[in-house]
Amino acid sequence: MTKKDNSTNSSRRGFLKASAATGVVASAPMFFVKDGYAASDMNFRNNPGNAKSIKLGFNVPQTGAYADEGADELRAFKLAVKHLNGEGDGGMLNTMKPLSLKGNGVLGKKVEYVTGDTQTKSDAARASAKRMIEKDGVLMISGGSSSGVAIAVQGLCQEMGVIFMAGLTHSNDTTGKDCRRYGFRHFFNAYMSGRALGPVLKKEYGTDRKAYHLTADYTWGWTQEESIKQTTEELGWKTVATVRTPVGAGDFSQYITPVLNSGADVLILNHYGKDMINSLTQAVQFGLKDKMVNGKKFEIVVPLFSRLMAQGAGDAIKGILGTTNWNWQLKDAGSQAFVKSFGAEYGFPPSQAAHTCYVQTLLYADACQRAGTFYPPEVIKALEGFKFDGMGNGPTEYRAEDHQCFKDVLVVRGNPNPTSQFDLLQVEQVVPRKQVEYPPTQFGCKLGPYKV
Repeated sequence: MTKKDNSTNSSRRGFLKASAATGVVASAPMFFVKDGYAASDMNFRNNPGNAKSIKLGFNVPQTGAYADEGADELRAFKLAVKHLNGEGDGGMLNTMKPLSLKGNGVLGKKVEYVTGDTQTKSDAARASAKRMIEKDGVLMISGGSSSGVAIAVQGLCQEMGVIFMAGLTHSNDTTGKDCRRYGFRHFFNAYMSGRALGPVLKKEYGTDRKAYHLTADYTWGWTQEESIKQTTEELGWKTVATVRTPVGAGDFSQYITPVLNSGADVLILNHYGKDMINSLTQAVQFGLKDKMVNGKKFEIVVPLFSRLMAQGAGDAIKGILGTTNWNWQLKDAGSQAFVKSFGAEYGFPPSQAAHTCYVQTLLYADACQRAGTFYPPEVIKALEGFKFDGMGNGPTEYRAEDHQCFKDVLVVRGNPNPTSQFDLLQVEQVVPRKQVEYPPTQFGCKLGPYKV
């Protein structure tokens, strides 16, 4: 590119930024175009213009079956805002590479936030997000600990032209058939859990097993069941039954009793949050872990783990295999920087839910800084295909075709001999990204247009 070309592009960028700030866009000549969008398109929803601050919306389950996860997500969001505004020790702003943020807000504007309660219900989550967009003027929404909630809010954000940085959502559908151009997921998915667990299950339990599934009856549970079933049947396991259970059931005894005489020698709990705590605890109380079936020791598998769930399940979690997106005991610089900051702020280590929500906030802010604007189509393009490191899980990429992050996945086991209430999961294996990757078309993703 020639010097003249650089000067011309710089002038165009300057014009677009100035137009966004002043709101004077209607009469802009159509030849001022950046990546196919006229300057007039920069007049977008909740454009902060000359305001000295921007507002983000953190929509988490403060009540319901996943409330423990939501509480930790909210702690992480608040810490991220603190670091973005140059307060505290900076956390992962000291380790993220590449990094455009300067610790003085985003594009020179202070970061503020509002919160909402999803109640772990899709309708409530949408209503809360809509209020944040229409009344509070947020530029971005993040949060959620349910894939049903994430998909509902992601759809709303697409309709309203506001970027959604998903919190904890593990369904294949979030970045599959229900993907949206305005939605991004840092968390891993059910397919990745299956691919990561497969070799470990084969090594530990062999290829001649009979599995019984109890599954949360919504999008996450369905795709988790599908993914782990595919993996285990490829190993040679037989599936005895797949039984759907309502979210928030509390008492799972009616679902566990039939397992006893089913001929199954493995129970797979496709449950999360308090549902997993209750179903696992009750399965152990029914004596399943002590049974011998088909000449084999009966086993329980929990495909998706979290430390918060392990704390709730207590001794029942010991020895049980599963996967997790991140663990506070990882030794990389980014993980340890976050653990140090979070621990200093709250007095205990963060969960995987806290980690992914903190990272999502920084990733959105950095994309705005790199794009030089809050205009959603340009921020989206800054995130698509973005490769980064220094935030845990090794080198990571936000795949452009479906907005799914690809990184290492952790296989964990409930620690048989914990040393504290936080030392409940042992990292058995760090599964490399290449083992869990899949084609971007595999789950039917069609992102749609940049401009809504």
